[in-house]
Amino acid sequence: MFTIEPRQKHPEASPHRPGRSSVTCLYRCGNACAQAAPNCSDNEYFGDMMRAAVSRRGLLKAGAVVGVAGLVAPTVGSAPAAAAAPSGRTGFAPGLDFTSVPPNVIDDVVVPTGYDKKVVIAWGDPLFRGVPAFDVHAQTAAAQRGQFGFNNDFLGLLPYGRDTKLLVINHEYTSETLMFPAYDAANPTREQVEIAWAAHGLSVVAVKESDRDGSLCPIVGDRKNRRLHTGSEFELTGPVAGHPFVRTTADPDGRTVLGTLNNCSGGLTPWGTWLTAEENINQYFANAATVTEPVQAARLKRYGISGTATERKWERFDDRFDIAKEPNEPNRFGWVVEVDPYDPESTPKKRTALGRFKHEAAQPRITSDGRVAVYMGDDERFDYFYKFVSDKKVARGHTAAARRHNATLLDEGTLYVAKFTGDSGPVDGSGTLPADGLFDGKGEWIPLVRGTHSYVDGMTAEEVLLFTRQAGDKVGATKMDRPEDVEPSPKSGKVYIALTNNSNRGATGAAGPDEANPRTNNKNGHVIELTESSNDSAATTFGWSVLLLCGDPQDPSTYFAGFDKSQVSPISCPDNLAFDGYGNLWISTDGNALGSHDGLFGLALEGRYRGQVKQFLSVPNGAETCGPYVDRERVMVCVQHPGEVSGATVEAPASTWPDGPGSVPRPAVVAVWPKRRRRGR
Repeated sequence: MFTIEPRQKHPEASPHRPGRSSVTCLYRCGNACAQAAPNCSDNEYFGDMMRAAVSRRGLLKAGAVVGVAGLVAPTVGSAPAAAAAPSGRTGFAPGLDFTSVPPNVIDDVVVPTGYDKKVVIAWGDPLFRGVPAFDVHAQTAAAQRGQFGFNNDFLGLLPYGRDTKLLVINHEYTSETLMFPAYDAANPTREQVEIAWAAHGLSVVAVKESDRDGSLCPIVGDRKNRRLHTGSEFELTGPVAGHPFVRTTADPDGRTVLGTLNNCSGGLTPWGTWLTAEENINQYFANAATVTEPVQAARLKRYGISGTATERKWERFDDRFDIAKEPNEPNRFGWVVEVDPYDPESTPKKRTALGRFKHEAAQPRITSDGRVAVYMGDDERFDYFYKFVSDKKVARGHTAAARRHNATLLDEGTLYVAKFTGDSGPVDGSGTLPADGLFDGKGEWIPLVRGTHSYVDGMTAEEVLLFTRQAGDKVGATKMDRPEDVEPSPKSGKVYIALTNNSNRGATGAAGPDEANPRTNNKNGHVIELTESSNDSAATTFGWSVLLLCGDPQDPSTYFAGFDKSQVSPISCPDNLAFDGYGNLWISTDGNALGSHDGLFGLALEGRYRGQVKQFLSVPNGAETCGPYVDRERVMVCVQHPGEVSGATVEAPASTWPDGPGSVPRPAVVAVWPKRRRRGR
């Protein structure tokens, strides 16, 4: 039976990431992995700090959870033997009762036997009446502004009406060689650039639920439908709004930004809004090499902003993408954006109190005293894990007064960065477990800024928020292996961090392995389970353990929470996370380094099947699995950049998904549901 409740809310071919094609590296992150990691700080890491074992006595263990009101706190054994399934056992955890999809290289979304699937919406599908249908040979900027954008990443589903929902989606980046026939990268046309501007951004789409199955159908022309793109207005709020470092020629007040760029994952708030995270903003800004003033040059370098012309050449058509002409424009990107999907006339807010970096995600959880904490990863090799805790409490209900109050929650609070400490001394980087059987320890949240008060020597509060990476450097935060999505469990309250990979871990001149990042050349990534003191998101200390060391189960460096590795699916490069109603963690992957396509995996976290990983689906050639979203009726994923394989073009596509032979690949949202079960039963 398939019953899942809603959640609340590349082999390395240097210089490219494991399993990821060179064209993806080019368009998605501006070839970040081909360059030196921006974090050149000399702050300590575990290999330096833990030359002597730290006593385990008194540590908050990740397996020991103290329950708080409104949460169910399961008891999970912390030692591997307690979680391991006896050899030869078959079966599955509740909610994961499907036959695992085997690793494959099929150009399709492959789902388990007994399940159906359907595309919900794809790049170019109209959102409004009068907008033309998609035609790759007749795209215009005007059409694209009314059509579903490119490269969908985060997805959320919100209540709307009877048998209808609001689908909220962001569009991370554009892949011009797959969008435009006969594309000349050296000389893009204005129309092509304006189409790309329109294909970035955000979409809100009303969808109707089928009364027969788990499929969803967009409602073209619904009053809530919305497209936000690089020409849409966004408001800067919080301590940085109006600061001289965010003022430009077009916006001398420093409060109104045109557009949002490179949105990756995000989250849904308890008060009904959507958080979306600006990530690899470095690649959009030209002529950083012209900056010679040392402080500004160092700030640009720390954010990976370098070079002269950009790949997309947007600076030819709009001065704001030229640092030589508008030096402050990059400071207006790299924020968490809050959107009210229920008010299509509202202006989205860039919440500066949450800090500026390459945000992968922004996932909230209510503290024990009713405030809100937002967890955030900075998706870069050797960068940091953050948390924001609001000053004010969340107002309950849906009254106008409650909505006004909650609209200010993310402008006032404390921003923290995480420091992890292991308890077993130095590790050798092989993935071999320490003598105590776990990579684990304790940690602290180091305060960086609260309102106009900076905790970082030599930096004002506004500078901490604008140049948050450098603030983390100064306080000695732990260098992590690309912290991406972060999800607190709505059932246990534990927090899960996907660390996608870091093949530079242990390389010459780079940080070596530590207990929180225990493998050198970590091309397959890992997942950390974190439990805050008293299970309170406002706590300033926590316990943690490595839950998964991903890869081929036959590789001795892998670890699946102590579960029998002969009974798990291979998994590589964990990226986006979600929960089902049973408390299982669902993991989508990006950059599979094992030679097969990316996919979506279910992971049991409780009981005798803790650590069992099962692959639920795989995605087409060149694609990444994003989203995901899991509820009672369906599993949903975003299929991002299908066909994004080096050398592929509109004329010579590497995939024909989802429309079939003779078509170009189109990023799309897919719903999957069991054939045997009617909706709502």
